[in-house]
Amino acid sequence: MAEIEFSVLATQCLDRRLASRTEVEQEVGAWQKERNRQGAELHWRFTTKDARKKLKRLYPP
Repeated sequence: MAEIEFSVLATQCLDRRLASRTEVEQEVGAWQKERNRQGAELHWRFTTKDARKKLKRLYPP
């Protein structure tokens, strides 16, 4: 899930050059606060059972 959040962060917040570390911290903090306020959720495309079928070599029974 962390990879998905980083992708969303990069797309929504870090899609431009920021001048300093402080500016990055402020932008990320504001983005995080808004995302939490909205109650953002992830919706998986398939269940664990489906994943085990598709990726059976990685998820043995």
